[in-house]
Amino acid sequence: MRHSFGGWKGIGAYRAQLRFCLRVTASMLAAFAVAQAMTLPLHGLWMILTAVVVTQMSMGGSMRATLEYIAGTLGGAIYAGILGALVPHSTVAAQAAVLTLAVAPLGLAAAFNPNFRVAPFSAVLVLLIAGQFGEGPIESAITRTSEVALGGVIAVVVSLVVFPEHAYRLGRNAAAGILRQMAGVLAELMTGFMLERDPAEFSRLQDRIGAAVAEFQRLTAEMLHERVVTLTSDPDPAPLSRTLLRLRHDFVILGRAAVTPLPDILRARLAAPLQRVGAAAGDFLNTSASALAQRKPSPPLDEFEAALAAYIAEVEAVRGEGLTLPLTSNEVEPVFALGFALDQMRQNFIDLRRCVQDYAQPLRRNRSS
Repeated sequence: MRHSFGGWKGIGAYRAQLRFCLRVTASMLAAFAVAQAMTLPLHGLWMILTAVVVTQMSMGGSMRATLEYIAGTLGGAIYAGILGALVPHSTVAAQAAVLTLAVAPLGLAAAFNPNFRVAPFSAVLVLLIAGQFGEGPIESAITRTSEVALGGVIAVVVSLVVFPEHAYRLGRNAAAGILRQMAGVLAELMTGFMLERDPAEFSRLQDRIGAAVAEFQRLTAEMLHERVVTLTSDPDPAPLSRTLLRLRHDFVILGRAAVTPLPDILRARLAAPLQRVGAAAGDFLNTSASALAQRKPSPPLDEFEAALAAYIAEVEAVRGEGLTLPLTSNEVEPVFALGFALDQMRQNFIDLRRCVQDYAQPLRRNRSS
């Protein structure tokens, strides 16, 4: 164990993963015990599977997965039960026809609403298993829906009482990780204005940020579900999610502008002030990440704003001296794109400060989160 995780300190870094392992195991055992006590068909297969499937990394995730799974199962099972009762399907051809009538519309519903992704699966189970245990389609639908609902309840209860992992804590840590990642990528992008860089590498960096922001948006939904049940004083996570997404867009603009280095005449004048802007922005992102993870007040923005003002003044001086006149529009365009992206970044940094400050407020309940 010490070799795999780097000792007890290393094990602590995997606390969320280990807690999830224990919770999903506890959900399985609890569902299995209930199934044995109730003598359900197939040893409570659907209840046990549901309890395992909907147990997620956080309480909010388990609640969200349970609601979606129950909604999909209920829709698919009820529709299949009614269809199976109305349409005779004693032959193979008839079974194929009724399965088609069941799966096709439910598949269309799932395409429009992800909550119904499990509905076609539930319909198939109800239609094929009905009669295997002396049940008709309606009874089979009721059995499956009841077991799924009970399995979901077991998963939620286990998530609340067995090493509960709060979506808010996971979300704060994930957001802090994104900000640190952005700080590292920003340093790489700034070098692109001075030196030739591989555009493919820039694309990989941008893709990693995009994937991390998308994951945080998923966590935001779990945080909102958890907020309704736990009644904590945590702020609405949506503003932070929107701010991270806007910062992501700023990085896309910077990445496009940094594909080609600035012309030599501009590089000589703008390299130093631009380097100070990048360093100040990176420091602000890193300190904001630490403040967010530790629920501390947001850091000041003065250093970045001063560096940005100095850079803008130098750009104006360069233009006033006519140094941009001999350049082509393609050579000057990155300067304007860079200025626009940095100005947008400043606006989004202001929003980020507000979001970090909101999370610095003390909790009324669940202080361990």
